Amino acid sequence: MKDYYSILGVSRDASQEEIKRAFRRLARQYHPDLNPGNKEAEEKFKEINEAYSCLSDPVKRANYDRYGTAEGPTGNGFGFETYTTFTDIFEDLFEGFFDSFGFKKNRATKGADLRYDLTITLEEAAFGVEKNIKFPRWQECEKCSGSGIKQGSSPIICPSCGGSGYIRYNQGFFTVSKTCSKCSGKGKIIKDPCPDCSGMGKIRVEHSLTIKIPAGVDTGSKLKVSGEGELGEFGGPRGDLYIFINVKEHDFFTRQGVNIHCSVPISFVKAVFGGEIEVPTLDGNEKIHIPAHTPSGRVFKLKGKGLPRVGSTQRGDQIVTVYIDVPKKLNQRQRELLEEFAKASGEEIKKTSKGFKDKLKDIFSM
Repeated sequence: MKDYYSILGVSRDASQEEIKRAFRRLARQYHPDLNPGNKEAEEKFKEINEAYSCLSDPVKRANYDRYGTAEGPTGNGFGFETYTTFTDIFEDLFEGFFDSFGFKKNRATKGADLRYDLTITLEEAAFGVEKNIKFPRWQECEKCSGSGIKQGSSPIICPSCGGSGYIRYNQGFFTVSKTCSKCSGKGKIIKDPCPDCSGMGKIRVEHSLTIKIPAGVDTGSKLKVSGEGELGEFGGPRGDLYIFINVKEHDFFTRQGVNIHCSVPISFVKAVFGGEIEVPTLDGNEKIHIPAHTPSGRVFKLKGKGLPRVGSTQRGDQIVTVYIDVPKKLNQRQRELLEEFAKASGEEIKKTSKGFKDKLKDIFSM
């Protein structure tokens, strides 16, 4: 009786995952395609497959552990018929193996996705906007309807593969199919290519598209436009277009999520006595009541004057911070009144030093 555990190099209590890993490692090592002409490797590969066919099946493994055969007490043991299940095992463990030997199926494949970077203003982000964008992509050639063949001409059957698109050859104990290099797996050869697309069946064009940007997007937002990417292969659908949003910085507002912030100056008089000021918002000017004795840095909130979340009509707030605007120039009367105010408040007034121009006048007037 063959010791299947020893053949795979695992213990008798090995898990299914351990058995599978051992088979994968040994099968790659002794695969006939990797050992052309090596009969010993071919026999070893058959033995490895036989062991795995038994130990990978819980029922067969239980029979083998108890009776020494996968078929139980009435079974006939193993023969070449165990390879009837090998296809499933091979496809599971050697996914992509045939591609390394040039074997590909001409199945419908979705086209590549495209990226477009779009910059918008804060106002456009707040209320949504429609934008017309242009970007290059492949389009089916109208002259030949995507066939790549010159009008009035016809393709010929590939003489290398006979129209199948594959070259088959025997390797070891099974047959391997390889994509035909002469026709690239299409089975036909174009003798007279279309002059517009040079036989490619597609041309590069600048595609124009109008897209809707929803309200509330922010820098980093990504929008998907299905079916606006590159052409698919062998009748497959187009890929998708992804719009990456960048919102420009605003000169007055600073965005924080759905809220916007701004700083607004108020006069010393208004800070002391109170009053109303007009504040710019995304919807136009809005009045804010300034209470008497308002200090610099006080914060006011304009409810619902921020930005919405994408897919919602509810908006954030506008946060307004006021600061006292100190006048840079005072006329004589204003200075006198402030000096009187300072004296009444018990504050000492320091004389303002002369400016550079005043000093020059004093020097040259001597």
